[in-house]
Amino acid sequence: MQNYIRQSLSLAGTAALALASIPFGAARADDAKVAQGSAKDLGVMSISLKDAIQPNFGFQGALQGAGTPNQSGIGGFLPLAIGDNSVFFLDAQANANFADFNEYSSIINTKVAGTTISTSSRLGYRWLNGDRSWMFGVNAGYDSRPMATGGTDNGVYVTNSRSVFFQQVALNLEAISNKWFTSAYLLYPVGEYGYNKAPAIINNVYTADSVMTAGVDVGYNLTPNLKASVGYYYSEGDAGASNSNSVKGRLEYNIANGLTTGINIAYDPAFSEGYSSGEFYKTLNLSADLKWRFGANGYGAPSIRKKQPVVMPVIQALSATPANRDVRVHDYCSPGFRGERCGVGEIVRWKRGECYLILSTKPFKYTRVECTP
Repeated sequence: MQNYIRQSLSLAGTAALALASIPFGAARADDAKVAQGSAKDLGVMSISLKDAIQPNFGFQGALQGAGTPNQSGIGGFLPLAIGDNSVFFLDAQANANFADFNEYSSIINTKVAGTTISTSSRLGYRWLNGDRSWMFGVNAGYDSRPMATGGTDNGVYVTNSRSVFFQQVALNLEAISNKWFTSAYLLYPVGEYGYNKAPAIINNVYTADSVMTAGVDVGYNLTPNLKASVGYYYSEGDAGASNSNSVKGRLEYNIANGLTTGINIAYDPAFSEGYSSGEFYKTLNLSADLKWRFGANGYGAPSIRKKQPVVMPVIQALSATPANRDVRVHDYCSPGFRGERCGVGEIVRWKRGECYLILSTKPFKYTRVECTP
């Protein structure tokens, strides 16, 4: 698994950084010409980053997605040190996580309930290339997610619902030009229910774990206010139920300076499968989000934007909020078992090849046994 993660990060990192150095046909050539023209004719080289990069704060919210909750909260970007061509920064968020939509579980079977507070922090460094046509960056941080649970969306009766605490560490690489943008990321579960540890028991029937995710996104600025991106990611959990290769797409629109909204669509097999009377079906995961950041030149700077509209995507990217920060959670009937309910007397298989006999579901108990072919 460690080799896979290293390979995934290597490939994703290469994709993120190579995008800045390889030609993109006419579009890449046009970018270079525009950047050179901007530097010479529009005075982009004379822009002071200390004026363009300011602290910003505001609100964000999102609807539930593949393993992520309905949420809203506050966040802020704080530049810690600004150089002639770079910035060292801290970005932090706190979100209230709300209950899932009625009869629709965001983690497959068990519905998220109640209100909990999740946190996310990123410490990063971003810099511009020589002619300020590209911005590169690296950031890392820690995310937490307490999760309260309730009933199910499949008719299975559960008792002894519990709240559990998930955590992850994150790494993100990014490269952004006036037209193109890309990022590669890794979300790695840690703590009591970290990767390769026992799953969390969330009620008398289901257990859950946070999902390791590694992926890469590539996007393009369709207009000054509209962005589109596509991405690939691989996810994996300890029970194997959340293992999948997935694709996603996103449209993001800048409503006004600092106010943006986005629509997301993902085909994630681990979070798109359900069982209804034994019939298998798949659906796409749809979600939307809204973010409002204010008090920052980096998110609009009207005076700068009017004079140098071409270079603003790169300059603004220096103080943009990092993406891919949710702790994704997946539940399952019992280790390795895929079905509608866990039954007493059934033998289930762990991802590591170990087999367990379910002794009781009230409370949930099992014991290790010899595996049968």
